[in-house]
Order: sequence, then structure tokens, then C-alpha cells
Amino acid sequence: MHFIKKFTWIVLFTSSVLTMSAQTVKVKKENTRITGDSAEGYEVELEGTVNEVHSAFTKFLKLYGKVKQSEGILTINELAINGSTYTFSIYATVKETGKNATAWIGSKSSGQGTTDASNVHAALEKLIADFGIKYYRDKIQVQIDETNRAYQAVEKQKQRLANENKTLLTKVEDNKREKIQLEKALENNKLENETLLKRIEKNKLDQDSVALAGEQSLYRNSICFLFEGIASSDDLISILSSLRLTAFTLVADV
Repeated sequence: MHFIKKFTWIVLFTSSVLTMSAQTVKVKKENTRITGDSAEGYEVELEGTVNEVHSAFTKFLKLYGKVKQSEGILTINELAINGSTYTFSIYATVKETGKNATAWIGSKSSGQGTTDASNVHAALEKLIADFGIKYYRDKIQVQIDETNRAYQAVEKQKQRLANENKTLLTKVEDNKREKIQLEKALENNKLENETLLKRIEKNKLDQDSVALAGEQSLYRNSICFLFEGIASSDDLISILSSLRLTAFTLVADV
């Protein structure tokens, strides 16, 4: 949101600069010499390097006539402005002025009638002014385009981060649910383990009970079998004596 407000402010600022640029383009009448001859014309000082202004000026002049370049001088033939075509040559140059560059356009005094000279001078004055305004507008448009690209890049990055954040939040929620399920499974496992231990203990007791019952049954069967083999009271007395003697022997051994 902060970036959007900042971007809006930049657009408003650049729009105001567009208006200001039209007011700050100052055209000045200036005479110079072209290939040794006197030439009357108009110039405008612009912010930028000679190469920047020269490239923009050449492109601009090609909209109005055939442009040739020789030794830093642009020659425009068949210049057509506002429906009027001039048969004589128009000249243009760009020179360095401190940190800025100055664009000049004009025509030689010779070879022109009074009417043609008056008309072309007015046309060239407006032409150089239009170029200055367009030059600044194009530069500002480049800045606006760069700002737009930066804004779009930031928006794309914000969207990517928002999607990534959404994915991460989803994973966090999934992990929370999985944690709850694992905790429940762990608790169930604990209860099941306790149940199994109790069953193991019960099974052990059951085994002991079964073994004891088996031993008791075997003992009873043995006694019954023993008594079934006794024929008389003398045999019983003899067996009891043997058992008593065996018991004494076992006690003595202990």
C-alpha cells in the first residue's frame, strides 16, 4: 500500500514536470556560420549530453524532411511544416554547453526571398520549441516507463511472496492437524500397550493356574493308583513306614 501511494505521487509529480518542462524550454534567436556562410536561426539549451540531444534531434527532424549529416551538421531538404514545403536547405547542429547541450536550427540568408525568410523563421522558432518540449516529455516518459516496470516487478514479487506465504500457512495448518493426529495415535498406542501388558500378566497367571491344576490332578491320580494297589493292612503299614522314612531322609538332607 505504501508503495502504491508513492507510485501515485511519482506519477503526479512527473505529470507536473511535463507541464513545467513546456514552460522552461526557452528559445533564443542565434546566428551562426554554416560552411563559411552566415545563417540565422534559433536555439534551445537542454539538459543532457550532446549524444543524447543529437540523437533525439535527428529523429525529430526526420519527421519533417530528408535529413543528411556531414561533419556534425544536419541538413534538412524539402522541409515540410504545417502544409508548407521549403525548397531551400535547413541546417541544424548540436553543441556542448557546460553540462548541457544546445540544439540549433536555421537557414542561410542567401537564396531566400523576404517572405520565405519571414515564414521559415517563424516556423523554425516553433519547431525548435516543439523539439525541446518533446525532448523533455520523452525523457520523462522513459522515467515513467522505468517506474512502471519497477512497480510491476514489485507487484509480481509481492504476489509471489503472498502465494508463498499462503502455501507456508497451509503447511503449518497441515502440520498442526498431523501433530494432533500423531498425539492421539500415541495416546491410543499407550493405552493399547497398557492393555497388552495386563493381558500378558493375566495370561501368565492363567498359565500358572493351569499348571498347578495339572500337578494337583496328577498327584491325586497317583495317590489313587497307589492305594488301589494295596492288598492288606500290612501293605498299608509298610507303605506308610516307607513314606515316613523317606520324609525323615529328606528332612535330614535339608
